[in-house]
Amino acid sequence: MTLQANYIKHKLNFKFEAGTSRGVLTHKNIWYIRLWDSANSSLIGIGECAPLKGLSPDDRPDFEKKLQIVCATIVEVSITDFSIPQLINFFDLNEYPSIVFGLETAILDLKNGGKREIISSKFYSNSKPIPINGLVWMGDESFMKNQLEEKLAQGYSCIKLKIGAIDFAKELKLIESIRKNYSTEQITIRLDANGGFSFNEAKEKLQLLSNFEIHSIEQPIKAGQWQEMTELCASSPIPIALDEELIGIKSKEEKVRLLSHIKPQFIILKPTLVGGLAMSKEWIDIADSPSIGWWITSALESNIGLNAISQLASSLNVTMPQGLGTGQLYHNNIDSPLTIDKGYLYYDQHKEWDLRIF
Repeated sequence: MTLQANYIKHKLNFKFEAGTSRGVLTHKNIWYIRLWDSANSSLIGIGECAPLKGLSPDDRPDFEKKLQIVCATIVEVSITDFSIPQLINFFDLNEYPSIVFGLETAILDLKNGGKREIISSKFYSNSKPIPINGLVWMGDESFMKNQLEEKLAQGYSCIKLKIGAIDFAKELKLIESIRKNYSTEQITIRLDANGGFSFNEAKEKLQLLSNFEIHSIEQPIKAGQWQEMTELCASSPIPIALDEELIGIKSKEEKVRLLSHIKPQFIILKPTLVGGLAMSKEWIDIADSPSIGWWITSALESNIGLNAISQLASSLNVTMPQGLGTGQLYHNNIDSPLTIDKGYLYYDQHKEWDLRIF
């Protein structure tokens, strides 16, 4: 099999201003890798490279040039012989996790017949749904309240709120209003601070938040403060999940060292940010040894990337709600069989992919 590849750039436009503690997002640039055998150009594997602005290691000026080099030299690769670590080394992709994810998923798609089946799973083959959390974005009090009411009306049983954009007292009030009306059996509350607290204020804020039976809080302080995060994980009344902390940790030895040192209650895997599906599974294998919980989350990919991540989650037989509800964020996403209903993500085999841009 002689491989050929090219890529297509696409700009996704948010339906609203998506606020995080790192700023407001209005659009997202993505690059799709198209991969085919020169003997059969009608069968195409598609992967998505979607670096997240201000966060991904490969959010850098030479990103597209690197992608050009990968596509130009793919002819030298045999997909039956190369493992993912070998591909990373061959193309020197240690600093380009989203390209690893895109290349890996395009290869798997091509191997499986170019029909968007990335990993064998009941999600794809039998439409077995995946439980997901409903995401409430940062914004003013009215905006967050409206989102919350919408998610509850849509039947979500797990709500994730991004906090840190408005006055903390108002955020507490919003969370309190959920707990007044819904018990922990009815609604699970997750929080994501995106590193928005200082270490000195984190303990007090975590104590105040604990009054509302919170499931977990993601990344309360900025990544890279191992000693401070270790102290928080040991003393926090709310379980802590590492997210940004995992980005840029490449070797298995580094991963073991980080989890052994910090001892978090959970880790969150974003394949686009940690180097793809195989590297995500490596994190999970390491976490499972000391019984650290985990779930898988999108990094605002289009439905192409979200589909691959969802199949990974399904193949691991997840039961906890995953962070895979981001496909409805954009005006111009790729239409797909991915469907959300009452807090579950389905792959509806009766729906078609709209692949006209490919």
